Amino acid sequence: MTHSASVRWLKTAAVLSAAFGLALVLALATPLAHSLGFFLDLAFLPLDGGQRLQPGPAALMTAISGGLMCGFSVLIYLVTQHIYSTGPALGRRLLIPALLAWYVPDSLGSIAAGAWFNVVMNSAFLALFLVPLLLARPASAQTA
Repeated sequence: MTHSASVRWLKTAAVLSAAFGLALVLALATPLAHSLGFFLDLAFLPLDGGQRLQPGPAALMTAISGGLMCGFSVLIYLVTQHIYSTGPALGRRLLIPALLAWYVPDSLGSIAAGAWFNVVMNSAFLALFLVPLLLARPASAQTA
């Protein structure tokens, strides 16, 4: 993968992840609540309609996590644009630990909460970011 392709991929993944974070927040007051209910039901397999977002503490945690996801995604976009695009090694050193700092506790917490399938979904999100970071060829190798 070329470096420019990895930059495009990372920016696209960041925009999509920010949109997902905003969708979590919007689901609290819009018809997106049905989609969030499906997501919750999927995280707690089997798909039986048993999990729905309830008002109160769960809704607050959804608002907080959606806002954090949106903010983290904007940060990834900005690091990609201003650092990784011109200094891939430094960009990787900043992004990979941050991604792992989200992935490990989120996944362990999901298992502890009984939502083991969320680890699978987390892994897909993680791959959206790790694939371009790990597969991009150094700029010097692209001209050869």
